[in-house]
Amino acid sequence: MIIKNDLESIHFESFKKGDQGAFAYFYDCYFKKIQAFSISFIYDKEEAENVTQEAFLHLWENRDTIESINGITSFLYTYTKSKCLNIIRHNKVKDRFKDDILNQKEKELDTEILNSISFDTLEISELEHLINGSISNLPPKTREVFIKKRFEQKKNVEIAEEMQVTLKAVEAHMTKALKLLRNSLSDYLTLILLFIYNN
Repeated sequence: MIIKNDLESIHFESFKKGDQGAFAYFYDCYFKKIQAFSISFIYDKEEAENVTQEAFLHLWENRDTIESINGITSFLYTYTKSKCLNIIRHNKVKDRFKDDILNQKEKELDTEILNSISFDTLEISELEHLINGSISNLPPKTREVFIKKRFEQKKNVEIAEEMQVTLKAVEAHMTKALKLLRNSLSDYLTLILLFIYNN
């Protein structure tokens, strides 16, 4: 009676000599284990099966380098891990590329929308009047902070020094300005944003 270890030794020697039957023996022994190992990395059964088959193909092609029975599992696990990590890295790059493509498509769509809208002189004049009127209706201090921040591009620290108020006061005025403008221009907000983007 041939015990398991002796049987594996016989198959291993035959495998080293290029016996496909011996290769099939190890394939049957380890395929599901290697596939499960792959799934633990990439969470995709079909992809894991492809990786596992590729691992066994490389095992067969490199059988001359395998020195022992344990070397078979070592080779399979090492190759599989390396392949799975490469797939993970590739997918991350691919996902970033997809995000870039999506962002580009969104920009192209925005441009198409803007190009489909024609702003004539009267509409532009009305929008400017609407925006300027809403700013003019802000409380004096709040209006001053808003103009310095948005039109003069000044930092909060500079505004605080010029107006001799605290940073918190500047922030409070900006919050108040944006809230009042949002309320007064809410019915025209989309059109105003398109107008600003287009110009």
